[in-house]
Amino acid sequence: MKDKSFTRNLINMLEKCTCAFTAVSEIKSILDKNGYIELKESDNWNLSNTKYYVVRNDASIIAFNIPKEKVDSFKIITSHCDTPSLILKSDGVYINSDSYLMHNIIPYGGLLNYGWFDHSLSLAGRVTYKEDDLIKSKIIDHKRPVAVIPSLAIHLNDSANKNLDLNMQEDLQPLFGLSSEKEYISKLIGIDNMKDYSLYLYNCESPELVGLNDELLLSPRIDNITSVYTSLKAFLESNNKKAINVFTSFNSEEIGSQTVDGADSSFLIDTLKKICSILNLDVVKVFANSFIISSDNTHASHPNHKDLDDKTGSIKLGDGFALIREISSTTNDKSLSVIKTLCEKNDIKYKIYTIRNDLQGGSALSSISLSHLSILSVDVGVAQLAMHSSKEVCSIADVYELYKMMKSFYNSNISFLDSGVKIKWHITTLIL
Repeated sequence: MKDKSFTRNLINMLEKCTCAFTAVSEIKSILDKNGYIELKESDNWNLSNTKYYVVRNDASIIAFNIPKEKVDSFKIITSHCDTPSLILKSDGVYINSDSYLMHNIIPYGGLLNYGWFDHSLSLAGRVTYKEDDLIKSKIIDHKRPVAVIPSLAIHLNDSANKNLDLNMQEDLQPLFGLSSEKEYISKLIGIDNMKDYSLYLYNCESPELVGLNDELLLSPRIDNITSVYTSLKAFLESNNKKAINVFTSFNSEEIGSQTVDGADSSFLIDTLKKICSILNLDVVKVFANSFIISSDNTHASHPNHKDLDDKTGSIKLGDGFALIREISSTTNDKSLSVIKTLCEKNDIKYKIYTIRNDLQGGSALSSISLSHLSILSVDVGVAQLAMHSSKEVCSIADVYELYKMMKSFYNSNISFLDSGVKIKWHITTLIL
């Protein structure tokens, strides 16, 4: 990777986006610096400017650009900003029989349990408190290590290297120290009269480049902050004169998306319909001309477990970004052909990924969103190792290829004709 600023800014975002709340806070800050105006769902919109964003529940965000010319479509990229982690249970603090300060937890998402042992953990999320007869909330990130989940020594469990059947209720209780301070959260964040919280334990170790040529990224939250970073960067650097470019990052993907701010909520469809209404656009016509990319990571071929590869559809680190074609994905032959054509004409490296037939992959954001709106869609992502561990591995070059594809997509015009799909960018036009 020759573009050192790309890697440096990616690492910076991985460090700051420690949960969905802090991720949206960071995205808002970046959008503000780039001249975007925040809208409230509860307000009337006039859209007299061109650059806007809207937030739901502090944890999901949609940004969009409105060209000055007449538009006929949306070009949408979705990602998710939540990550597998451990939620502190309300009133879950306790002192065990050895006077250790502990806090009961809820697993958030499908954690790779053993990957959370013996790492520095900090707290981030949202705290709700009462002030002047008002219920208020604050986004917090403590940043400093405050807890650890200690593994059981081999001397005390001689089957540890044979049996990885860990019990979430017993084995993954975090240790917060030797204090008897049960009100430690209020003390940590400096807020009195706290009513409740949504606080997540996260790995606070710094991302780092590894490999002989620094070609690999070892970091917490590669799934899915790499998609957030690439789609946001591509969005900010693009200028489409005939379509409304839309950047979306949802909360709750790791737990099924069925929340007020998840992909299965009305957030995206509400926003798109409101834009159409204000701009006097035909919703059915605009949706028929639109295209959505769902970006979430997938599994790279494991160097020690080649037996888990599909016969023809495996992808290794360094192969470029993944075009995902699964029974649970929304990718079809037409949408796949559109993205392949964009890549081939813009020298972007990719590979089509499929999972083994006897394994089950995850669901796609777009497949959930498409239960509310019908738009041609494709699923993409970065192939990675150690998915859902507290630290994961990917290729920096693959992340860059994903960004290049997204920027090409945002800058292109895709038209759906009776004779085929027309793709136009810069001076090149192609009929599929």
